[in-house]
Amino acid sequence: MSLLIQYTLIYASVLFLVALGGCFSEHSGVINLGLEGVMVMGALGGALVMKTMSGLSALPMLIMVLIGSITFGLVFSLLLAVAAINFNADQTLVGTAMNMLATAAATVFVKALNMAENPNNVSSTIQYIQQKKALSIPLPGFDLNWFIVIALLILIGSVVLLYHTRFGLRLMACGEHPQAADSVGINVYRMRYAGVMISGLLGGLGGIAYITAGVSEWKFENGVAGFGFLALAVMIFGQWKPVNIALAALLFGLFRALSNVYTGFDALTALHLPSTLYNMMPYIISLLVLIIFSKNSRAPKAEGIPYDKGQR
Repeated sequence: MSLLIQYTLIYASVLFLVALGGCFSEHSGVINLGLEGVMVMGALGGALVMKTMSGLSALPMLIMVLIGSITFGLVFSLLLAVAAINFNADQTLVGTAMNMLATAAATVFVKALNMAENPNNVSSTIQYIQQKKALSIPLPGFDLNWFIVIALLILIGSVVLLYHTRFGLRLMACGEHPQAADSVGINVYRMRYAGVMISGLLGGLGGIAYITAGVSEWKFENGVAGFGFLALAVMIFGQWKPVNIALAALLFGLFRALSNVYTGFDALTALHLPSTLYNMMPYIISLLVLIIFSKNSRAPKAEGIPYDKGQR
């Protein structure tokens, strides 16, 4: 049972971080369908830190991994910001292109890096067996991941930031009625840049949290197995509200965790269901959630609509 709780919390943390990133972006008025790609780039940044700085002690390693994943995720999200905000590009197409670009670019880069070290090594895998220990807090009978703590702190901070600060209220105003926001002196372009960059920051954190959740190496040609799209379902189910998103992430995280630990439950093994079914469960649940709740969901009114300063 403790293992189920452990995996549920870490997967819920991943989904929460990425979904909250999408929430900030959409509250600013920009749909970030490139969260999958942002996760891959964030994972790449954190993994490269663990590979190249393996001699660091636990705390510096943790800090540098966080900085690496945040930086890669944030910089990659600027592709969406520039295309959607400055050039009014179709946000759906840009996000889709980002997803394909990230996995391909990460695979090529890691393969080139491995071949530079060993010409016979053509894999897209980065190992972080010892370095991964810096990301967890060993407790009696429980391995607490630092990303769980970070996600909890970010949950509290996001509630305060969105609903109790001038920045958060202005951000949401830009996603609801940007022309009205502009009329009272709010720089809509700047706020939308901020929203997208925050989504990149959080998506990057979610990426490194995902690839280090249960394994000590990652093959980047696998991407992040659709977790970015799963996070979008969590965001919609959570109605673009941080607390609701956290609760939805716990639900989805539970079903994802079952695929890792179902063999430890006699009641589940007695069903003789194939392991692939447990792997499919989070995605099946996401489809059901979208079918049932998407009609009643209330997204920010101006999301996905390019801002035209001259329009009223």
